This record gives sequence, C-alpha cells and structure tokens, in this order.
Amino acid sequence: MQFVSGSEKRVPIAPAGDPAFAPLYDRRMFWPVQRARAQVALRDRTLERVALPLERWLFTLWSRGRPSPELMERRGLPRRAVEEALEDDLVLHVDPRALIRSTHWRGYPKRCRPSSSAFIWDGEWDQRRGNLLRSSRYRFISDLDDHRDDLRKTERFRELKARLNAGQPWSSHQQGILLDSEDRILTYLRVYLSFLDDMAVRGFDAGRGKDQLGVAVSREGRLIKINRGLHRLAMAQRLGLPLVPVTVKAVHREWWESVTQGAFGQEALERVRAALVECLPETEPGPLDPVLP
Repeated sequence: MQFVSGSEKRVPIAPAGDPAFAPLYDRRMFWPVQRARAQVALRDRTLERVALPLERWLFTLWSRGRPSPELMERRGLPRRAVEEALEDDLVLHVDPRALIRSTHWRGYPKRCRPSSSAFIWDGEWDQRRGNLLRSSRYRFISDLDDHRDDLRKTERFRELKARLNAGQPWSSHQQGILLDSEDRILTYLRVYLSFLDDMAVRGFDAGRGKDQLGVAVSREGRLIKINRGLHRLAMAQRLGLPLVPVTVKAVHREWWESVTQGAFGQEALERVRAALVECLPETEPGPLDPVLP
C-alpha cells in the first residue's frame, strides 16, 4: 500500500489522490478509500491478465490479415493494442487555447456512445460538441485566479460552504479527502491554485496528472477533447501556454477509412501515423450541438 506523509500521520494514497491533498485526509475516509483501491486493483488485474492478452491476440490477427481484418475493424479495433503499436505517434502537441471543443455526452443515449475500449468510433459524437471555455473546469480555474487574494469570493467556495452548512460536506473516496470545515475548503482551493502557479513557473508537466490529455479525431480529421485531464487543460488555457501534449485515444470511422483506404496491418498504421501529424484542434461548433440557455 502506498502512503504519503500527512501533517500528523502517514496517509494512504487514494486511487485519484495527490500528495498535495494529504492535509485534507480524514480517518473517516479510510474504508471508502480502501474500497476504491480494491476496485481499482481488481480492474487492473483483470485488464492485465485477461483483457490485454485477448486484445493483443486479436490485434495480431488483424495485423496479419486473418481471418477477416474488415470484421475486426467493424468492431473498432482494440484501443490499448493500437496504443502499444503506435506509441508516441499518438502524442501530438497543440495550442491549448485552440483545443476548445469537447465531446458532449449529456443527454446523448448511452447505447449510442462508442466503447472506450475501441480505437475506431462510429456515430455522431463528433458532431455534438461542448465549448471548454464555458465549462465548469475553466470557470473554476479562472475564478480561483481572479480571487486568489480572497478565495471565499469564489463560486466553488460558496458551493462547498453551502454543503457544509447543510450538514452534507463534500467528500471524495477517489481522492481520499473530506471538506468538513471552512479551513479545509480553503486548503482544498489553495491546492488547486498552487497547481496553477506551479504550471505558470514550470510549464506543463505531462507526468504530473493521473490521466493523459485525451483527444479523439473527428470525421474531418480535427481534434476533439474527451474526458480526463480537464482541470490541467483549463490551467494551460488560462495561462496561455503555447503547447501541451495530447494523446489520440480514438478516431472516427470515416476518418480511418479515408486515411487507410482499405489497407490493414502495418500499412494502415503507417498511413495513420502520417495523417495524425496533420490533425489540428476543432474550434468550430458542431451541427448537432445542444441548445444552451
């Protein structure tokens, strides 16, 4: 079990925890954190022992053209095996201020959502986009920066304080923290502000967060942000950093077919490698964007 030193004791690191949040750990979070850790450990063991070997085998069959590469592609190709094959070629460096369009799943039927285990995605997900500059993460980071001298004036402080006053303090078993006092709320906000200030001094550290900045390639060959790493992206946007690394996690089937032109195996991968370097962030709204108030 991993631990980080807190102010009075060693604190178990939660699945999505960060040592910077150690002062906010509370012993009442011990069992929720342990359950979360057990769930993550079970998921990782299943992935390593069952899912990955199967996906690698299927990918090898596709690479060799057996028994039917077209059938394998119709099922989306196993994402993790594609990532192992393409490695750093899936990492692109983009202007975070241009990466402002994201997948918008709210109100989108789950049956229509592509599988996160597939590399090739079908559907109209790329036509339904959100604007990250209007997102809760960007508002949160900007609000912290604007009110850094008095964090009590931030919207997030008011929300967390209202929960505290209602007897329902905010907690996270994934992060292992409990915000059951005003001081803890302020410490929580100061930690995020420290992340922002550290990025301003040191630049974007791709290894700092738990997740990569994932993107998907639309049918037009444009990059659309998918979930994970949204707080760090918001910080980079707020600071106006020139470039951040993003990792392609999926591509639209229409783009894949236009690029590979019926090729499979290494030939298809080489064509994808060459085409990815031309992909730029999507900046325009989509034709199926939800109507916002």
